[in-house]
Amino acid sequence: MTDWDGGDYQARFDKAASGEHVHGEADFVMRYRPATVLDAGCGTGRVAVELARRGVDVVGVDVNPSMLAVARERAPHIDWVESDLTALDLGRTFDVVVMAGNVPLFTPAGTLAALAAACARHVAHDGVLIAGFQLGREVALADYDAFARDAGLDLAERFSTWDGDRFDGAAPYAVSVHRQQSPA
Repeated sequence: MTDWDGGDYQARFDKAASGEHVHGEADFVMRYRPATVLDAGCGTGRVAVELARRGVDVVGVDVNPSMLAVARERAPHIDWVESDLTALDLGRTFDVVVMAGNVPLFTPAGTLAALAAACARHVAHDGVLIAGFQLGREVALADYDAFARDAGLDLAERFSTWDGDRFDGAAPYAVSVHRQQSPA
């Protein structure tokens, strides 16, 4: 995603989303009643801005400076961090770490384990990691679950949409919720 133009991306999204409810990811995140959220792979900040509007303390992280420039312009009050997610270490945890918009599909090949580990280290003790991405492409659900498990997170719930439709195994999309592993 590093070669995307943030202004073009946001303009296309705004045009495509005109008149539609576009905050399904934020609605989903709010089910967990977070005080703090890390929007990992925030792009132009669509989810982070909406969560902040709802009173959540949000930090947005993206590797693309053009996307972050748009995010900073749209919401200068939010903490926007330019970083590769696989190497991220903010030195704090969050109630929810969310990867919306196919983030695992946009990370370089061979970095899914590092992505899961970096996100997991930012999940608070009673927090969750939520990731939504299209299936049947570069990332296999079983691999993602294994990397999350290796990073100390267990699958808690899985849905086929951000609206919370139950996952039946045949859906082309998955929203996975992982929690800290219970002590043995």
